[in-house]
Amino acid sequence: MEFVPAVAPTDKPSPVAWCFAFLEGQLLLPDDGDGLLPLPPEVFEPVARHYLGRLGGLDCWAMKLMAMPAGWQQMPLRAAMMAMPEAQMLLAGRAAQILEWDRAHRFCGVCGTATESLPHERAKRCPACQHAVYPRLNPAMMALVWRGDELLLAHAPNFKPGMFSALAGFVEAGESLEDCVHREVAEEVGLTVKNLRYYGSQSWPFPHSLMVAYTAEWVAGEIRPQPGEIEEAYWFPIDALPGIPPRFSISGHLIRDTVEWLRSQRS
Repeated sequence: MEFVPAVAPTDKPSPVAWCFAFLEGQLLLPDDGDGLLPLPPEVFEPVARHYLGRLGGLDCWAMKLMAMPAGWQQMPLRAAMMAMPEAQMLLAGRAAQILEWDRAHRFCGVCGTATESLPHERAKRCPACQHAVYPRLNPAMMALVWRGDELLLAHAPNFKPGMFSALAGFVEAGESLEDCVHREVAEEVGLTVKNLRYYGSQSWPFPHSLMVAYTAEWVAGEIRPQPGEIEEAYWFPIDALPGIPPRFSISGHLIRDTVEWLRSQRS
């Protein structure tokens, strides 16, 4: 289904809509277990709602609720997204980020005046000092380092036991994505790399990141995990990988696709 983003409806409202309703930061799903289906928006009584656009010709709304409606249940966003088709998964993440932006910027961060939503773009403006605030995005790089037929995978403190993934870190002010890759790899595991190749990007609504993934070839150095950031890091043969993230996240795609690429280089 094609998604057409918009800030406000530009056509006659569709009779049913995709409603991404949140209560206490968790997505609401029907009790019957059938998953999210289009329904009349009037089913919910939101305290805040934002138009997202149209998916498959149907309106899409992000909604914040203050009470649980009958016939619905709460689910953590990550778990809900993993069970959704891709189009719904991406919209659920978009809805969560817009609601968080709305919550965090009710008042001007410069002078404290209550902000106002602009009708023509996704922004809030202070009527007193004119300071404007747009939905926040934190760019973060992801780097999968390879050496011959091996991948460097690391286990961070917040990972579940046995799970390893590519290196990742936030971009600092004044830094390019490529500079960030070199810095983070050096800081987190003490290696230098070359031949950076852009892989892809993914919006990551936990809470408002944009993951930008690269592969990088090892040049020199021995693995030295950064205390407090990396608990373990090893070179793994591509035919004997540990537990890795599912394809739900870009890291899962990056690792699997790089394995296939390295295998293709053997011939």
